[in-house]
Parts: sequence; structure tokens; C-alpha cells
Amino acid sequence: MTIRLSLLISLLFTVHILTAQPAKRPRDYGIRFGVLPTGTLNAITDVPGVRVGQVTINQGNSVRTGVTAIVPHTGNLFQQKSPAAIYIGNGFGKLAGYSQVEELGTLETPIILTNTLSVPTAADALIDYTLAQPGNEQVRSVNPVVGETNDGFLNGIRGRHVTKQHVLDALKNAKTGPVEEGNVGAGTGTVCFGFKGGIGTSSRKLPASLGGYTVGVLVQTNFGGVLQIAGVPVGVELGKYSFKEKLDGSCMMVVLTDAPLDARNLKRLAKRAFMGLAKTGGIASNGSGDYVIAVSTAFQIPNETTNTLDTLQVLRNDNTSPLFMAAIEATEEAIINSLFAAKTITGDAGHRVEELPIQKVIELLRKAGQAR
Repeated sequence: MTIRLSLLISLLFTVHILTAQPAKRPRDYGIRFGVLPTGTLNAITDVPGVRVGQVTINQGNSVRTGVTAIVPHTGNLFQQKSPAAIYIGNGFGKLAGYSQVEELGTLETPIILTNTLSVPTAADALIDYTLAQPGNEQVRSVNPVVGETNDGFLNGIRGRHVTKQHVLDALKNAKTGPVEEGNVGAGTGTVCFGFKGGIGTSSRKLPASLGGYTVGVLVQTNFGGVLQIAGVPVGVELGKYSFKEKLDGSCMMVVLTDAPLDARNLKRLAKRAFMGLAKTGGIASNGSGDYVIAVSTAFQIPNETTNTLDTLQVLRNDNTSPLFMAAIEATEEAIINSLFAAKTITGDAGHRVEELPIQKVIELLRKAGQAR
């Protein structure tokens, strides 16, 4: 009896260990995206100093939403601004803070991602966060940057369940290291290519001969099109694609790099991230809000200085192409990572969205020679 009990406990413990293992990412199946090597974590946090915090809100049968915060560096972002740019692929969206970033080429707050109707709440929380930081006692103007996608199919979005405290908690929880993907944070209630979408991330580390820089990408996937993985028309094979079914929505893409780029070349980098979205089969439909926010962590621009000139060393145009390819590859992989990590979920009004059928996908990719 004692032996049987011990065996049962051992079996249960083994099962727990197995079920507790993190979900496999596409690379674990031998799928490759491009030719450049990834960073250590294959995440946006491979860029030194970058932190990510997330708050996931699952309440009752109808609340499926959350907040994702991206913090570019550890200092006071308002006093030490980061060079930044925003590219609009399709502007059916409610991204806050665009015009000042476009005009001045700098970012002065963390980046918050959430749902469409929570943008004002998140912006208000970012203002609170900035005003409360030591050194900002005289600040009277803040440009909060908040991106969104509409999670209203799975989430009771009209209830506006995201609070300022949720945003502040995401900022407080922001950390380096691995980034959780799938049904978390701002990706809790999103849908991508008709399957469950979510948060995804990836990175590329350039070899020393190309500068040794890192490019990291984080995405919030909530859009439609015809899904392709490693060039294989998976959406067609699975019978789920735009105009066969109603698949619409948006995608937020955040690109961080330690390469010394100014706002002009960050805008160019952001455009290439959009090419990564296209490689997955995204079509930037009429109803899609597709934005790329690109930020460099290589240097900061002081809010106040006695100098009348900024003296900065920035990468020459001729040396940007490897970064462009890195952004394309990392964005493509981050989007697919979000799909592999996301799980089937039921939400508002009983709406249910199935996860990507990974085993079927792997079989299709193996037939095409694109997976082990």
C-alpha cells in the first residue's frame, strides 16, 4: 500500500512538472525566421536596460483585457528623453502621443499598450507616474504614449475595466528577463488571423562585424489576413482567412534598439517592422490600426541643459541596413510567437476563440520542409 501511494505521488509530481513547463515557441519546433541570430532571450528585453511589465485582467465571464508597459531605460524618462519615431501603417486607431513624437523626435514616458477604450485612462496614469517621479516637481506638460487594439469581441470593452492602478502596477512590475507571451497583459482578449492572438516578442543580435547592436520587438496582435508561417500559407490550409471569414483588427509593434539612431532613421527602422507584419500575411485592412513605435536606448536627450547644441554620434545611413533586416525578422517572429503562446479562451457574450492548432501547423510546415 505504501509503495503504491509513493508511486502515485511520484506520478502526480511528474505530471505536475510536465504540465508546468512553458509552452514551446516556434523555434523549439525547428522553425526559423530569417538568417540573423536572436538575442539570449529572443525578447525585447535583450536590449540592455529595457523592462516590460504586464497586468492581466480576467474577471467573471466577460472581462478579458489588460495592460503591457514597455520602459526603455532605468532613468527618469522625462528628464532624459529617448530618440523615437512612430510609423503609421494604417491609421484606424487611437494611439495617443503621436504628434509630439513626430514633431520633436523624442519619447518622454514609458509606452503603454491596452484596449481601445482604455487609452484615456492609461494616458492619465502615465501623467500621474511622470509627475510623481523625483525631479519632475516643476513639470507642467507630459506627452503620454499609449497604443491600443480593440479586444471588444472577447472583452466587455464598454465597461472600461482597466483602471489607473492597473497601469501603475504594470509600470511597477516592469522588469528585465523573459517576457510572458500569449493571453497576457494587453493581449489578453485579442484575436489574430481568426485564432487567439496576444503578446509576442523576439530579438536579433547583429554580429560584431555589423555593429553588434540588438533589435528587440514586442507586438500586440489583433489583426487579420492570410496567415503565413515561414512562407507556408497556413491560413489557406486551415481554411481560415480574410474574406472567407470576417477577420479584422489592429497590431501594435514596439521596436527597441541600442543602435545610435536619431528620429529620422528610427522612422525608417519602424517602416521595416511593418514589412515583418506583411511576411506573416497581415493586410493592414481598412479597419486596422497598425502602428510601429521605434526607440533607441543608445543615448538620452536632456530635458534641460545650458548647451545650445546637442552633440550626438549617430549611425550613418550606409550602416542601417542590417538593423532594417533585424526589425523585419524580429517582428515576423514576434507575431508568430504570440500565436503559438496564446490559448483558447471564452469571453464576453460567450464568444470563444480557439488557439492556433499547433500540431496541424507543424505537420504542414514539416511537409514544406520548414519544421523538424
